[in-house]
Amino acid sequence: MKVSIIGAGRTRNGIGEYLSKYFHKYGGKIISILGTSRERSDQTSMALQKYGINAKPYIDFDEMIRMERPEVLVIASPSYTHYEYLRKGIDLGLHLFCEKPFIWDGFMDLRKEVENIFEKAYQRGLTIAMNSQWPFSMEAYEALCGKIIIQQANTFFIHLSPPCPGKEMIPESVPHALSLLYCFLGTGEIEDLNFEFNGQEEMKIRFSYLSGAQTCDVLIHLKYLSSLPRPFAFGLNDRIVYRSVDLEDYKIYFNYEDKRLRIVDPLELSVRNFMEAIEKRREPYIGYLHILHNVSLLKEIREGYHEFEKSGLWKD
Repeated sequence: MKVSIIGAGRTRNGIGEYLSKYFHKYGGKIISILGTSRERSDQTSMALQKYGINAKPYIDFDEMIRMERPEVLVIASPSYTHYEYLRKGIDLGLHLFCEKPFIWDGFMDLRKEVENIFEKAYQRGLTIAMNSQWPFSMEAYEALCGKIIIQQANTFFIHLSPPCPGKEMIPESVPHALSLLYCFLGTGEIEDLNFEFNGQEEMKIRFSYLSGAQTCDVLIHLKYLSSLPRPFAFGLNDRIVYRSVDLEDYKIYFNYEDKRLRIVDPLELSVRNFMEAIEKRREPYIGYLHILHNVSLLKEIREGYHEFEKSGLWKD
């Protein structure tokens, strides 16, 4: 299956290269990559050769599609570009694997646009998934911390280190938290949303997540960090795992109390699930309902932050 990747470099998040590696591993023929400049695109193409990938570099999307005719489009570019590439990809009849946040624009009705995107995709028999990889680590989480037990009242904590400071930390990292909540507790609503922010590098987001008869007190701790590996931790009801990474060979571990477990890269599992979904014509794990829920709550949190920002409290 021929795959073209938009944003295959490591300039921002550092995952584009790994996406290429894993698509190659699971049967995707990476035929082309799209970059923002000739130099960057050429550098990315050369970097991928160590994985046995020979991808032609492009800087023009339409030219890449016309010359290469891919079957799968991987969208790992900045979030403000996602909507346009998703729309074009569906019109071209391509299966789509899109980084989170799925779409992000302050002026459109995000829920309606997600519904429209999927309606058109289903009409054409196309598969769409969002890459929010941490739900694919749930089996490892339970292996280390014990079986997940949902109570009537729960707590959820997550610490993330986005590569950008300020309010952009919200779309960059909060989708991970919302995806994990969805997997732990199912669909839910947000109440009592509040923020703590020092104006630039550190933010705490608190709210109650209401899911049926269950409630969950949520704390999302965001702290900007540009270097790799970035600290990451999450857990339900005080069972918090801390991720560690051996950068030499990119081995990933979960640590809980005095226990340590090597895990399969959840990004790899996310790619594998998507490729299997195309092959078997089934809904990906991070598919329509998950994405719709994620985008809707992300918008609600973003709007809550704007109200908080207007109040001037973050300046205290």
